[in-house]
Amino acid sequence: MLRYPLLHPGLIGALAGAGHGSRVLLADANYPHSTGVRAEAQRVHLNLRPGLVTVDQVLEVLLDAVPVESAAVMVPSGGEGDVLARGAKVPAHAGYRAALAAAAPSAAWRGLDRFAFYDAARGDDVALLVATGDERAYANVMLTVGVRQG
Repeated sequence: MLRYPLLHPGLIGALAGAGHGSRVLLADANYPHSTGVRAEAQRVHLNLRPGLVTVDQVLEVLLDAVPVESAAVMVPSGGEGDVLARGAKVPAHAGYRAALAAAAPSAAWRGLDRFAFYDAARGDDVALLVATGDERAYANVMLTVGVRQG
C-alpha cells in the first residue's frame, strides 16, 4: 500500500514511463477518447459517470505527482488564449490556471483552437490520456511533463 495520494496503478505506471517533454491529456467527457490521441498512448478511464471524476480532481493529484513545464487548453475556433470568440472566458480554465499557478508557477500556458488541440493531442509525445466524466465544454487540458528538481 502506498502512502501517497495517487493510488491508481494505471496512472502511476503511465506517469512513471513518461519523461521530460511527454504530454498528459486530461480529457473531458465529450473528448474522442479512443481516437483523439495516438494509438500507442496509454489510456486510463476514470469516467465513472457524468460529472465524476472531473478534470480538476485529476489535475490536483497529478500536479502533486509530476513536474509540469507547460499546459495547453482547448478553446473554440475564433478564440484566443482561453477567451471565447464572444469575449467570455472558458469557465473550466480558471481552476486550471489557479492550480498551475500554485503548483507550477513558471509553467507556460496557451490556448489552442479545437482542431489545433486535436492535432497536438495526436502527436508522438503524448504518453497518456486520462478520460474523465467532466461535462463542461472545452474542459480539456494537456500537460507537458517538466524536469524533476533534486
